[in-house]
Amino acid sequence: MATFATSDQLLVIIDSAARQTDGEAVRIAKDVLSAGAAAKLCLPEGPEEFARALGRRGSRRPVVIGDGRALARAVALLHRQRELAGCALSVVPVGDTALAESLGVPGNPVAAARAVLDGVERRLDLLVDDSDGVVLGTLGIPAAPVRAAAARPLPLASGRPWYRSLVRTLAPRPTRLSAVPSPCVARLRVEVDGETVVDLDQPVEAVSVTPGADGAASVEVRPLSVGAEATPLLVSGRTVTVTGADFRYRADAAVSGPVRRRTWRVAEGAWGLVLPSAAWAGHPR
Repeated sequence: MATFATSDQLLVIIDSAARQTDGEAVRIAKDVLSAGAAAKLCLPEGPEEFARALGRRGSRRPVVIGDGRALARAVALLHRQRELAGCALSVVPVGDTALAESLGVPGNPVAAARAVLDGVERRLDLLVDDSDGVVLGTLGIPAAPVRAAAARPLPLASGRPWYRSLVRTLAPRPTRLSAVPSPCVARLRVEVDGETVVDLDQPVEAVSVTPGADGAASVEVRPLSVGAEATPLLVSGRTVTVTGADFRYRADAAVSGPVRRRTWRVAEGAWGLVLPSAAWAGHPR
């Protein structure tokens, strides 16, 4: 565990998507960080400039202001450069905060920025696949379908029967249950530490893999249920191999594939994330 002082120099990389999504949250985070430490600001316009800024950090502590994709991008870059073990990352989540919050980072920009200044580094496990990709949070197989956004209903006016009739005609009809996307169904062979958990003859609705805090990943396999809900299969292990016909998977905020076989292994304590000093010990990961 490493603690940090406000005298540390920071390299604050502000992801372009964060600037477009919530400029006010970005401004607040910049103000808090600049008031508490010597901060160099970088505003990359794309992945190449993002990588270049991170690679030129020198002795400055890198701070990413952005969503889960930006955090995952920073970890992946440092992993490929084999510099992840010696670099403590900080993040101020802006936009989609789900991944950062699942790791123990506050979703509020002020609280997250303050954690950057006076937090502690916690070593976290990581999933690394056989193509050198990384997973920080939960891996989902197959990738969940994306539901279409609901159309905005038209307002009803009172006192004009002909207008109400016209609006009812133009307004979107309620979605039928049959039109709602059903769960993905796949035939996959899932092996954990060389032992088969489910084979290709058993269709499954979902598989999730989450790195833990003790060098083992938690694996949940949900078999296809017929009638009563099927009991999920729960196992843990250091290596997870999935085989199937052209399946896609969601790693953190990105969808990858299709692939026919992929193996993930747990890299114990592979990366460091700065978390609030009061919360690091009690967080489940």
